[in-house]
Amino acid sequence: MTIQENAEVVSAEEPTPAIFGSEARLNSKEKVAYGFGDLGNGFMFDLGQAYLTKFWIDTAGIGPAVVALIFVLVKLFDAVMDPLAAIFIDSRKIGKRGKFRPVMMVSAFLLAIMTVVTFTMPDVEMGWKIAFAAGSYAIWGGVYSFVNGPYGSLASVMTRNIKERAQLATSRQAGSLGAQWICGFAFIPIMMMLGGMTAENYMWASLAMALLGMVSFVLCYRGTKENVVINRAASSSKNGIKDYARAVLTNRPLLGLVLMSLFTISSMNVNNMMMIFFAQYNLGNIALQAVLNLVMIGASIVGIMFIPKLVMRFGKKRTVMGSFIIAIVANGLNFIIPTNLWTFMILVTIGYAALAIPNGITWAFVSDTIDYGEWHTGVRKEGMTYAAFSFSRKLAQSLAAVVGAGMLAVTGYVAKATSQSGETLEGIKAVMTLYPALALAIAAIIIYFIYNVSDDKYRRIANDLDEGRWEHGIIGESTNATLRKQ
Repeated sequence: MTIQENAEVVSAEEPTPAIFGSEARLNSKEKVAYGFGDLGNGFMFDLGQAYLTKFWIDTAGIGPAVVALIFVLVKLFDAVMDPLAAIFIDSRKIGKRGKFRPVMMVSAFLLAIMTVVTFTMPDVEMGWKIAFAAGSYAIWGGVYSFVNGPYGSLASVMTRNIKERAQLATSRQAGSLGAQWICGFAFIPIMMMLGGMTAENYMWASLAMALLGMVSFVLCYRGTKENVVINRAASSSKNGIKDYARAVLTNRPLLGLVLMSLFTISSMNVNNMMMIFFAQYNLGNIALQAVLNLVMIGASIVGIMFIPKLVMRFGKKRTVMGSFIIAIVANGLNFIIPTNLWTFMILVTIGYAALAIPNGITWAFVSDTIDYGEWHTGVRKEGMTYAAFSFSRKLAQSLAAVVGAGMLAVTGYVAKATSQSGETLEGIKAVMTLYPALALAIAAIIIYFIYNVSDDKYRRIANDLDEGRWEHGIIGESTNATLRKQ
């Protein structure tokens, strides 16, 4: 069955998008517009990773150990919400605006509201503060599942071309880093201009970031299209928790990606979360946080622009491995060398920029694993596949909080103090430098041994899918027969 015949399977009530094969090209507008989605994500998701721990501990007065516990407990809630969101997304019919874009846009509006709420703290007793922090953050996480799932899945139906996907991954990572960059050097100064790091000013500064996030999502929604025709005859027949587990457990490259991301994203989150503590206490000047972020993230934005060329020359997996090695060495040296502003700035910039490249390529990996899952099982489940990956990112965020806030609790961090003990300073430095070095070494081992889809193998997979075939037959015919036996 060819892709042209495949298109006839699409229901007559569902509009048929333009047919794109594995060698199709996207225009520049679509690539840039797609990146605006993660720019919007960054103004809300990455904002929380960088400043929520500081807000809860220093401004709300919640203990570091309790903050770490909140992150862990909320992730148990997310473990339920992610597959529920995936089931909803995969069950949707294709409308005139596509399958994923409408869910992404509506949910982004709700996420903007919840971002402001999470940076709001009522003047109540401590027990109620903890409950408010945990409850608002849990709702925020649930809404995020309905934003990031369709947004991440969108790339897989924009194109199957390897180079185009690398460019979409670059655009997305540029958007994410762009948001981190702006939040990194503007969020604290906004509060200082308003009068200081008070609970009220956290709320106003987060509102400014959330509004920028909403504008970014509107640009993404208006500038992207779902171009690839998908035969969903088999995929629409079953949607449940069992299928969520099946989509994950039968997809080896997805498993490798999930495990790798647990360590890469936690490394980046730890860096973003602890930078404000490191600048304030280890370097003695909280204003340096904005300067360090300006240089570190700015260099990363430049670095990821080389992703498409690196991928085309070395392939995705080899590029990731090489970047990991550079990041491991830079972070390791930063731990060994005595604290100094200039050596720290140079090495943290090299390490962060090197890590940004694998994190960018990860988005191309995600789209590839979605296609691999369809090719391997005959059933396409974008939402479920992406939900598994998204949950690993949330677990990484929780791991970063446990490592960072847990270290503060263990070493005796004193909130709002003018200085900290030598033990606390050593702990902050270790989390900033040694943890990323160790975590990325584990990530490199995982991606090397578990991720088994080379670029050449993916091209064969893409060609099969373009022709309406999966690993063992024709999609929609042999697929349904196989599913009935299970």
